[in-house]
Amino acid sequence: MSVGEGPPPRAKRRFGQHFVTDPSVIEHIVAVIRPVAGQSMVEIGPGRGALTRPLLEVLGALDVVEIDRELAATLATDAGPLGELRVHRSDALRFDFSRLVPAGGRLRIVGNLPYNISTPLLFHLLAHSDAIEDMVFMLQREVAERIVAAPSNRDYGRLSVMLQYRCDATELFSVAPQAFRPEPQVHSTVIRLVPRPPATPVADHGLFERLVRQAFGQRRKTLRNALRGWVDEKGFERAGIDPMLRAETLAVADFVRLTNEGP
Repeated sequence: MSVGEGPPPRAKRRFGQHFVTDPSVIEHIVAVIRPVAGQSMVEIGPGRGALTRPLLEVLGALDVVEIDRELAATLATDAGPLGELRVHRSDALRFDFSRLVPAGGRLRIVGNLPYNISTPLLFHLLAHSDAIEDMVFMLQREVAERIVAAPSNRDYGRLSVMLQYRCDATELFSVAPQAFRPEPQVHSTVIRLVPRPPATPVADHGLFERLVRQAFGQRRKTLRNALRGWVDEKGFERAGIDPMLRAETLAVADFVRLTNEGP
């Protein structure tokens, strides 16, 4: 999320950069984050520091992960005097967030996620969910709708199941393209994700991930056909799942039960 003095730097398409320039949107995001002095927070993709500055002033210290060398250097110079700013020039998809977790505490993670990496980044962050208190992200509206979608909704899919298994997700507010420079061709949504223990844990998380991917990889097929070689008739019976259903009709709890009882 990026705004600053003077003209903004040219957005780099390869990084999916769109800089937020609407002060009211920035204020609204800070308000829903509700930063408190001393909290351990990480901002992903700070850009030119539109969100970084107000957060740093409240928190006193802030970690940011920025892949763009030019922006990382500028941010360290411009926002550094406001507090202890720790700039990690790195690809967020490869960054080990667990090394920033404070002893006996958890991280809060915020940011304007680039549209081109938002889904894989969310899956990357799920791997660290035990160490995360909450996440507030600006996402492409389509991605946010997929995260909160309910079964039998056209947006419901693998991302919905995997995020809802580990997090409570809430859409907070929408942001129009006009709030950015350059303007994206899509609307955005600010969303809050709060990790929590799963209602019923899966016995084998790797199997759970693979089974959900397989089921939605052929979502037009019945579960019997989509999961052929994964779950047999007795497995569906043990899990209490009708094999003639399609993946999009199953709730998260159904996928958990199918993982634990089916194979």
